[in-house]
Amino acid sequence: MIRRIVLIVLAVGVALVLAIQLVPYGRQHTNPPVASEPQWVDPTTRTLAKRACFDCHSNETIWPWYSNAAPVSWLIQRDVDEGRRRLNFSDWGVLRQRERELAQVVLEGEMPPVYYGWMHPSGVLTTQETAALAQGLSALK
Repeated sequence: MIRRIVLIVLAVGVALVLAIQLVPYGRQHTNPPVASEPQWVDPTTRTLAKRACFDCHSNETIWPWYSNAAPVSWLIQRDVDEGRRRLNFSDWGVLRQRERELAQVVLEGEMPPVYYGWMHPSGVLTTQETAALAQGLSALK
């Protein structure tokens, strides 16, 4: 009896996972052309920003294989859409009211979010790299 219930629950779970793959949101990945980047003070700042920020805050997003599987694809698409809306290093000059906040957000550990490092270990910055990125970001034009 218990085995039958477990099999039914498992079958329903698999059916739900397969069914949510039909939802189209989160799989139409686009990387529009780069319109303009900031005037980077030094190449190190750009390298650090590319590692820790560009996947959500630029038009140079690297879309991993799991970004095509719901429900993870929904979360990634939402993060990229929101990230590009708030700050886009590939469309510099469009949204510039947050420039002063960039260094502070990085230094306070708000960005990148902790969960980003779980799937992108190379995006996790050391204390020294975080300080260097914040300093470089505060000098952007």
